[in-house]
Formats: sequence, structure tokens, C-alpha cells
Amino acid sequence: MSFKKVDLSFQSCNSEYEESDVVIFSVPMDATTSFRPGTRFAGNHIRIDSIGLEWYSPYRNMDLKDYKTSDIGDLDLPIGAVEDALDIVYNTTKKILEDNKKPVMIGGEHLVTYPVLKAFSEKYEDLHVIHLDAHTDLREEFFGRELSHATFMYHAHKFLGDGKIFQFGIRSGDKLEFIWAKEHIHQRKFDFYGLDTVVEKLKDKPVYITIDLDVLDPGVFPGTGTPEPGGMQYKDLLNAFDLFEKLNNIVGMDIVELAPNLDPSGASTAVAVKSLREIVLLLHK
Repeated sequence: MSFKKVDLSFQSCNSEYEESDVVIFSVPMDATTSFRPGTRFAGNHIRIDSIGLEWYSPYRNMDLKDYKTSDIGDLDLPIGAVEDALDIVYNTTKKILEDNKKPVMIGGEHLVTYPVLKAFSEKYEDLHVIHLDAHTDLREEFFGRELSHATFMYHAHKFLGDGKIFQFGIRSGDKLEFIWAKEHIHQRKFDFYGLDTVVEKLKDKPVYITIDLDVLDPGVFPGTGTPEPGGMQYKDLLNAFDLFEKLNNIVGMDIVELAPNLDPSGASTAVAVKSLREIVLLLHK
């Protein structure tokens, strides 16, 4: 398996794969989306709109052009073959990790984080996950499927184990999911309160951060398949990025669940674009 940069890359992230420290890839998949589809279009909409993004982040005091980042584009997935697609995501992540680079994934529905976490857990025995989301994603099955965007974290727990998953912003899910969470994971409902304490606790642990952008309020981020009122403001997410800077071993990150077709204003894509800049720079920090 070999990777090459794409002609249309995220902002200035156009280094060759071999020389890069951070590698961006996107997963055009919304095969198990339970309400409104469209996340398969996120990657390239983000790339196109990144043309209007400043390379410099005043939040990190860092500039994208000062770092070597490769963007290998959308993965080539078989339409309708969910398990085969997940295998491709897993193998891609595993290859990037074997090459000692840090992956940044753009979803796609949140199920695509499952094979990424599987690959990471095989490399990092003590992997911990920070999960920002409106939804629990802890169902055992959904609409007859074991693996879907509503179940992926429950099944990831099988190889991560108790005490390794830290959820914030949660405000939607089945009652049984909330009951199960109390016994197995750290879950903060409604806001990011206590994230600073968790960051301090995980300061020297290998940490993967997965961000479902529907953790934001629909007034900030309407372009998503399952919007949940009562969410976070964008400054809350920026504050979370500030906290993540204190982690000494962020091994990978993702953003998922942007459906650009559901927000003709382009505001949701702008949110994703700016967030991706901060994520890439966090991994270079």
C-alpha cells in the first residue's frame, strides 16, 4: 500500500507522504446514517473551502506552511459494502501508523472511527479516547446492525476496556446507553465541564481524540445528519483545543458527521475547515 498527495489538498498541506509527519485522509461513507445522509461529501467540500482559510492560527501561534503535512484525499471505498469499506479504513490507518506518522481523519459518518480505533489500539496498549459528541453511540445494535454510527463506541469498548473512554457534550441516547455508561466509561452530559481534569489525568497517556461536530449546537453547526439542540458554542470547542495542547501524546484525531449539503449557507463547512486547521496543528505541536 502506497500513498501520494492529491491535487486538491487541505490548504497548504501538500507535502509528499514520505516526508510528512501528519497525514490527512477522508472517508466518504454514510452507509449506516440513520436520519439525513450527506457526510460522504465532507472531505472534498472541506478541501475546497480551505482555500479561504488563513494558514496561520492565532489560537496555536502556529502556521500550517511551517510543517510537513500530506493529504492523501478520499479513500476509494466500495459503495454499499460496509465491512469491506471498514477494512480499507483500518488498513490505511495501520499503514500510516507503521510509517510512524500521525493520522488525521475526516468523516464520513462516525462509524468510520471504529476501524481507526482498532488500528490504534493494536499499536498503543494503553490507548485512551476523548470523545466529543451529542450522542452516546453506545447501542449494542441499531436497525439490526451491530456496527453503525450509533453503536461504534460500544463495540470499540470491547478492545479499549473500562476507564479508557471519556465522553463530553452528550445529550441524546437511549436510556440503557446512559445506564451502561455509568459502569464502564466516563461520561459528561450536556457540556465540557471537567475536561481540564481529564486532560491532566491523561497528560502522559497515548490519547486519540474523536470529534463529532454535532456536539455543537445546530445554531452553530446545522449541516449534520442528526442535529441536537442544546449543544456547545464554537468558542467552547476552541477552549477544548486549548486544553488538548496540554496533552503530551496525542496520537491521532478525527472530525466526523459534517453533511455539507444540509447547510447551503456554507457555515457548517467553515466550522469544519477551521477545526481541521487546529487539529492538524495540535498534532504537530
